[in-house]
Amino acid sequence: MNNSTTLTFTLTAYVILEKNKYVFFIIFLLLYIATVLLNVLLITVIHQNKVLHQPMNMFASMLSFNELYGSSALLPLTMSILMSKTHEMSVNSCIAQVYCLHTYAASEYCILALMAYDRYLAICYPLHYQTIMLPSKVNKLIVLVGLYPFIAFGCFFSMTAQLSFCGKFIPKLYCVNMELVKNACTNTSHINIAGLLLIGLLIAPQVFMVFFSYVRIFRVCKKLSKKNQVSALKKCAPHLTSFLNFSIGSLFDIAQHRFEMSHIAMEARILLSICFAVGPPFANPILYGLGTYLIRVHIKKLCSTCRHRG
Repeated sequence: MNNSTTLTFTLTAYVILEKNKYVFFIIFLLLYIATVLLNVLLITVIHQNKVLHQPMNMFASMLSFNELYGSSALLPLTMSILMSKTHEMSVNSCIAQVYCLHTYAASEYCILALMAYDRYLAICYPLHYQTIMLPSKVNKLIVLVGLYPFIAFGCFFSMTAQLSFCGKFIPKLYCVNMELVKNACTNTSHINIAGLLLIGLLIAPQVFMVFFSYVRIFRVCKKLSKKNQVSALKKCAPHLTSFLNFSIGSLFDIAQHRFEMSHIAMEARILLSICFAVGPPFANPILYGLGTYLIRVHIKKLCSTCRHRG
């Protein structure tokens, strides 16, 4: 990164939370602790029980790792800045947070697309599922989905990381690439154009894969008996809920930049803007832990074992 005129950014959204900062700090702290515990529990249960080493559960475990990554990129720093007097963040910390939050979001869509593909194969081609989703293929898919968002966004973000910054204010609780670019000392039109192209690589194909998978799944479900329809939809419910939860949170954050939202209270807007990195990390381990029968059974066994040892 070039020598920056600005060494720190002031995140002005924290002023709105100042009156109730201790309340928000406790909420964020409890939410972060719960998120870590729930995701670690899900990962541990899946890892320790070989019977759970099925593709969908492995992908759910991968999703939990990403939830830990995303929430850790946001909440600890948010709590630290909330309790500070200046509400400032260093340029380097801001750049690191941008990279982490954007790769978290891109990874979320990639993993959800992979899970949709898995559900599509399991429901539309049940007889061929085991021969298609071989362990070697599952491992390759995990590596591909794990690396792709970091490499693709890293190539794009290198342009932002080389900028010098003259502006000092970011009107959010966290750093995002768009606000970093607005604070640049030079013309950044080429970065804006590259950003639109990046959406075509990191979001559009993944969203298309999810929609394609569910269109095919619903077509197949129409031909099944009611009992099999319910069974198929139960298999899809946690994933579909995860996808909608994350998409709605992301769309609200994007909408704040594009539309007039003065009719919504500022505190509500600020808190809703972090839903994409707070809601899914907390909700997803519950959805997959309680919504998947085998995982639920093994969680109960683990809890029972811990009680007896205690």
